Amino acid sequence: MSVKSSISLTEQQDAFARSLVDNGRYSSLSSVLQQGLELLRQKTEAEAAETEALRELIQRRLNGPALSDEAMADAVDEVIERKRRALRVET
Repeated sequence: MSVKSSISLTEQQDAFARSLVDNGRYSSLSSVLQQGLELLRQKTEAEAAETEALRELIQRRLNGPALSDEAMADAVDEVIERKRRALRVET
């Protein structure tokens, strides 16, 4: 079901959307805007899921066993070393 809506675009946005239609990438301005909104919806949902996952991770860490300063430093050094090896960075 489609809903008619009136929107305002900047000149640059309008020109970009029209160029996508003119180049055959989309059949209409409506298609361009629908795709843009769908991408924005997906991005918003992904960000919400990521935020929720981070909240859960933080809560698990707060409720889990604490690491000593030395153990945390060792863990951080290990992560840094793995990243250096993966990126082939010389130390």
